[in-house]
Amino acid sequence: MQSKKNFQHCFFEKVKGSHYPVVIGVLASEGRIERALGIHPQKLGEQLLEFIERMNPPRPKTLLESIPMILRVMKMRQSRSLTASSQEINEDPDLSTIPILKCWPGDGGRFITFGLVISHDPRKGRRNMGVYRMHVYDKSSTGMHWQLQKGGSAHAADARGRILEVAVAIGCDPCMLIAAVIPLPEGMDEIAFAGFLRGKRTAMTRAKTIDIDVPARAEFILEGTVDPNDLRPEGPFGDHFGHYSHAAPFPVFRIRRITHRKNPIYLAAVVGKPPQEDKFIGNATQEILGPLVKVIHPEIEDLWAYYETGFHSLFVVSVRERYRKEAIKSALGLLGIGQTSLTKVLVLVGESVDVKDFHAVLREIRENFDPTEDFLLLPGTAYDTLDFTSFTMELGSKMVLDATRKRKPGNHEKAGREASGIDPGTLQSGIVSYRYLEGVLLAVKVVNNSREIVENLVKHPLLQNVKVITAVSSDVDLNDDESLLWGIFTRFEPARDVVFGHSELHGSLPLYSGPMGIDATWKQGYPEPLVMDEKVVKKVDENWERYWR
Repeated sequence: MQSKKNFQHCFFEKVKGSHYPVVIGVLASEGRIERALGIHPQKLGEQLLEFIERMNPPRPKTLLESIPMILRVMKMRQSRSLTASSQEINEDPDLSTIPILKCWPGDGGRFITFGLVISHDPRKGRRNMGVYRMHVYDKSSTGMHWQLQKGGSAHAADARGRILEVAVAIGCDPCMLIAAVIPLPEGMDEIAFAGFLRGKRTAMTRAKTIDIDVPARAEFILEGTVDPNDLRPEGPFGDHFGHYSHAAPFPVFRIRRITHRKNPIYLAAVVGKPPQEDKFIGNATQEILGPLVKVIHPEIEDLWAYYETGFHSLFVVSVRERYRKEAIKSALGLLGIGQTSLTKVLVLVGESVDVKDFHAVLREIRENFDPTEDFLLLPGTAYDTLDFTSFTMELGSKMVLDATRKRKPGNHEKAGREASGIDPGTLQSGIVSYRYLEGVLLAVKVVNNSREIVENLVKHPLLQNVKVITAVSSDVDLNDDESLLWGIFTRFEPARDVVFGHSELHGSLPLYSGPMGIDATWKQGYPEPLVMDEKVVKKVDENWERYWR
């Protein structure tokens, strides 16, 4: 639950329909994550990079200087626990006794939202632990939402018809939770990485009915199997893009056994329109792993994926260019590896730009972006499973904007400010309200005819000094950057919804000029945005102060 000023963790001791208490939001602040790690995540990322650089090549002096990090690395090996509190009670599966949440009115049912799913590669035996939502079907079966490019999905693909043994741990320590979310390189063991984060080995024990090691200190363990060919509709579900993801077929997890502590607490996370708890987890993940990108791309200074856009929809990278268009090389490299390959919009800026400051990024676009030379569209590429904007699951387009400092500054700031004095409502009907940002972005709120409005605005002679013009829907607050970023980047698909003031083909090469227009409105066929039941909102508002006594 989110307070009006910040996030609170919620502990519900008396839950209707269950004798198990519920805790929500355990990682919903920067301070909690730092306490869990014992160090700020950004500092940990910097230390990791420094350690790798010192070890290349290793020397006696660097080994001595790196002893604290070496000791952390040594904790990656799991320990064997003969007594496991996660197995104090061993019983037949009955999910109806566990207080599993239904978060949003339109959800397809109750969902396990913070289960750590453990599986093994059927070919090489490598282990994977990830967080995948699990739609509860009955007392002993759930969906298994193994998304594109996730470790569990790869294991299912490699199973070649064989049934996979799978364990799900609910309620582990914070370092296990963070390790399960972090997009580590494929094949790297998340449970081992949890030991590194914690600085203490992870205690594991053998499951009761399947041949898998499970956390010895979890609250609940679900043991079962997944047949990759046994599919069932899963969803809809209110996800972190702020909309319901459509129901789609996913594998079924069939539970054989449930073990738990004598007095367990059920851990859950509320997923929905940002910001939620995943804001803090995702930001910490970037701060830990971000510096490591420099090992492969030394020209990259910093990078940041924006939680407001569901992370994958907007990614900003600062680059120290050593030759012309090295930034584009960097972009193509990032779009070809791991989770960054699911990025929809990638913006490149100069090395000194604060990638976390969206207004600073806009100023770089104003000064340095020319669509004729600096716009790259990649159609027909891999998409985030939850991104609905292409109308085709897991397929869509990407765009790269090169706003690195490659030319002498012009009068773009002055021209942008002059354009900002123009009311677009006097130039085009159908505009409800508008906002200019940094003399480069004009956002207009419209109700109907969004595509026509965008196409007319990018061609209007008085708006030629505005670099980007975007239309958003009525549920977006133009004066709130968080809402605006969400409203723009979760609702357009580059190949279909981006237009320019002028475009033409030279052979097979498209050339663009003039303002870039984006139709970022909600469209027919999109899933509905998340809106909480008014009765629930009223009840929470009436009792808010009492909740926190």
